[in-house]
This record gives sequence, structure tokens and C-alpha cells, in this order.
Amino acid sequence: MKASELRAKSGDDLQKELNELLKAQFGLRMQHATQQLANTSQIRKVRRDIARARTVIKEKAAK
Repeated sequence: MKASELRAKSGDDLQKELNELLKAQFGLRMQHATQQLANTSQIRKVRRDIARARTVIKEKAAK
């Protein structure tokens, strides 16, 4: 997900997106721990998306 896509969303939508990403991260961590995750690069992508979402949320709060 691109930062420009996140900036176009409202505050509530950003919070929902962040919650979904956090749930996805938890699921991927559990799959990795039980040796069920084949593509481990997904964890890195989700972590970066979480960071992007948090950054945009803080940018909107500062305005």
C-alpha cells in the first residue's frame, strides 16, 4: 500500500486499516511460528504497511 493511498483516507478509515494490518501481522507471526508460512517476505511487507499507516495517522494529528 502506498502512502498516497493512505493519505486519501479519513482518520477512522486509517484506524480501521491499521487494526486490520495488526491482525494480519499477528496471523502471519503465528503461521511462521508453526512452520506454516511459506512466503516469509509477507511479514516484512505488513510491518512496513503498519509503519506507513502510523506515520500518516501522526501526520494528520499534527495538522
